[in-house]
Amino acid sequence: MIPNDIAITPELVAEHGLKPDEYQRILDLVGREPTLTELGIFSAMWNEHCSYKSSKKWLRTLPTKGPRVIQGPGENAGVVDIGDGLAVVFKMESHNHPSYIEPYQGATTGVGGILRDVFTMGARPVAALNALRFGEPDHPKTRHIVSGVVAGVGGYGNSFGVPTVGGEVNFDRRYNGNCLVNAMAVGLARTDGIFLSAASGVGMPIVYLGSKTGRDGIHGATMASAEFDEGSEEKRPTVQVGDPFSEKLLLEACLELMASGAVIAIQDMGAAGLTCSAVEMGAKGDLGVELDLDKVPCREEGMTAYEMMLSESQERMLMVLHPELEAEAKAIFVKWGLDFAVIGHTTDTLRFIVRHQGEVMADLPIKELGDMAPEYDRPWVRRPAPAPLPAEAVPAPADLGATLLDLVGSPDLASRRWVWEQYDHLIQGNTAIRPGGDAGVIRVDGTNKGLAMSVDVTPRYCRADPVQGGAQAVAEAWRNLSAVGATPIALTDNLNFGNPERPEIMGEFVGCIEGIGAAARALDFPIVSGNVSLYNETLGEAILPTPAIGGVGLIDDVDVALGIAFKAAGETVLLVGGHGSHLGQSIYLRDVLGREDGPPPPVDLAIEKRNGDFVRGLIGARRLTACHDISDGGLAIALAEMAMAGRIGARVAVPGPAHVALFAEDQARYVVTVGADQAAAIEADAAKAGVPVVRLGETGGEALIVDGALSISVEKLVGRHEDWFPRFMGAPGAA
Repeated sequence: MIPNDIAITPELVAEHGLKPDEYQRILDLVGREPTLTELGIFSAMWNEHCSYKSSKKWLRTLPTKGPRVIQGPGENAGVVDIGDGLAVVFKMESHNHPSYIEPYQGATTGVGGILRDVFTMGARPVAALNALRFGEPDHPKTRHIVSGVVAGVGGYGNSFGVPTVGGEVNFDRRYNGNCLVNAMAVGLARTDGIFLSAASGVGMPIVYLGSKTGRDGIHGATMASAEFDEGSEEKRPTVQVGDPFSEKLLLEACLELMASGAVIAIQDMGAAGLTCSAVEMGAKGDLGVELDLDKVPCREEGMTAYEMMLSESQERMLMVLHPELEAEAKAIFVKWGLDFAVIGHTTDTLRFIVRHQGEVMADLPIKELGDMAPEYDRPWVRRPAPAPLPAEAVPAPADLGATLLDLVGSPDLASRRWVWEQYDHLIQGNTAIRPGGDAGVIRVDGTNKGLAMSVDVTPRYCRADPVQGGAQAVAEAWRNLSAVGATPIALTDNLNFGNPERPEIMGEFVGCIEGIGAAARALDFPIVSGNVSLYNETLGEAILPTPAIGGVGLIDDVDVALGIAFKAAGETVLLVGGHGSHLGQSIYLRDVLGREDGPPPPVDLAIEKRNGDFVRGLIGARRLTACHDISDGGLAIALAEMAMAGRIGARVAVPGPAHVALFAEDQARYVVTVGADQAAAIEADAAKAGVPVVRLGETGGEALIVDGALSISVEKLVGRHEDWFPRFMGAPGAA
């Protein structure tokens, strides 16, 4: 019997994010009232962020296997074979709540956490991406949050030494009270050098590695499992503080230690810190764990067992080591100036026992903590389908040219240069395609292979029709990879939603999962890792459903990777997939007409695959000179972006009504350029493959001209495109 150290009241249980029935479940499991430390441990392990208790049922429906998949969901990151004994290791995770409260530290620790997830597997991080969503630009907090988050992402990634090669930034009033910061990291490892988290062997030393433990981040995972209210600012102490230089040392020390053969299992101390890492290692290995907190390196005086178990201090790892190599392992960490402390051992008892100052502070069944958290089948309702919106019901603007200028300079379509120029996208020397195109591309060091990566989702589509929106997010990631010449091989996801206890929000989640699963299966694009972030709402207003998809693709020869820029005058411009007519939920409808109605564009996965395979084949055969997929803003924005990227104009023709052809957002489409002497052959090959291809016109001149509709100089387009972000952020020299 453990003597209790504090009275456990209903108020205290509620403060720990546990419902009364969940607390009763704890009483039934333990057979007594828990200690405060035990209550904290259950709170950490059974909250939404760590246990996935509202989403597990649906996540199991997703396709996670494939011929290249070495490790799917359930570990720190997914692992996919890319040939020649190499694997790509990647994952995406959220740091939404901390980034709203403390934007700089929230973003830095989000980046740091996802980098640790990758190198915990034995991989060296080679690229980072992010998906950032902020409130409307004129909201009083938006500029402050944008500034802090972007500085935090750059500050950590640049200092750590990993190139940030892609991502997305969007604005919407429904993120006013809850920004989204989704960070993705990609690493490379030998296929025979992958490390997992399941402990093995009885009596093996459990070793604490890295930085010292402090009081920062306590209850961070619990905070991430609750919606915001008027007291959100008081949660600032639950935001961790990152140190990228310590993390760089930890990376090098861990990889050296892994190469020594001393490591049995390894786990990042992320959400819920020492609690989650120790429990998961033991539970996955069907072992017990005993910890002596007197051995934990602390940077603050008088820390309690409760504080040490729940701290989310950064740059820390937990390992199980071969005891005979303990001295060698310690020497490696001492050399790198990092803490190394044996703080416990594995047992055969299936108990999680925590001692501090000679007292047993926790004695709990480890499997129930790790594997038997509550699992809910939440009630959900499907959103009614939006009423159809015929193209003829959408009026044309008074001036197509002025409309295009307004769109290229609008918050969601303006250049993100102000953002990505704060990130080092060239460090390590392998970046082949920089930010600003369809996908970032890096060379696989020591080979001529390339890895392409992209992060995509269109939340307004997901709100209007979650199933179509979920499918479209996967299809767009697949399309962006295909557009640079990469074969899509696997994806990670970051599923951001509101309060799952509301049936309409749970319905958004279920619908998006259905769409994601269908698209991933149809496109042979397995989901190997991911994260669920729920309760993203403030005072009852939820964010838009935002299931961000991070896709990774493989290019056999990185030199064939293609960008979006027009390359030369006199080349033929082709539209693969044919003209569009769908304006429902389009940027044109929202930003020009002030309407958000109609269904999103339907996703035909068979057509998506057919058209993408055709385009990828042309790129691989070096028959194209530029390629850009069509997404937000339709054909007009795709053409404008290609002209701006190459500083070359074009003259094209479209059928009437011109505003429909230019701004429709129909899926499975690409704009490509080819040498004029190649156009007829490509058109013939497209006809044989059953792929609609339309000859639009040719590149050249100093203006983008659409016959009978608009003529705008490329210089003017660039000026509007590049102006918005610096002006919004008050950058020196901005107009």
